Amino acid sequence: MGEQRPLAPGEAWRAVAACFLTTFVLLARHWVHLPKERVGMRLRFADDTTARCYRETRLGSGLARDPCTLVITFRLRLVRGPGHALFRRESLLNTPLFVGFPGFTSKLWLTHDEHDRYRGVYEWDGPQRAEHYACSLWRVLALVSVPGSIRYAVVPGLRRDDVIADPRLIEGLERDDAAWWRTAAGR
Repeated sequence: MGEQRPLAPGEAWRAVAACFLTTFVLLARHWVHLPKERVGMRLRFADDTTARCYRETRLGSGLARDPCTLVITFRLRLVRGPGHALFRRESLLNTPLFVGFPGFTSKLWLTHDEHDRYRGVYEWDGPQRAEHYACSLWRVLALVSVPGSIRYAVVPGLRRDDVIADPRLIEGLERDDAAWWRTAAGR
């Protein structure tokens, strides 16, 4: 993965607008689901932080033909204490900002960790599509996030649930900053 930066503003906002419109079609067709099986599951990361899944959003079966795992992290500005609970409730309204992007299959919404970082852990259909989404979403997240806190990791060829179930699958994918996104044993 190369240098991380957002898409150019015009390109990013056009992609978000198209996603927004597509989402309403998906919702009208009842293709968007909020399964409960993973809600409450706690994930441990290689940097010794943990976060609990508070929501899952799935499109159709939630399985990709060309699977990749995408992890996005950010820290919200001005959100402390009880503000975190308010954000988690309000965040459902953010669904139109990702469900309609090409390649989206499913997302686990994680609570803030010990460093106040939120993470979304996705399964995406196609690593290039996942990267495009992450670089588009960056523009939206930048409006509410601490500058410099937005990062993402794309792991091609691996399903999200496989990475969560067996963190050894990504051990060979070490990078200097891998600890924040790498799942670890001991949920």
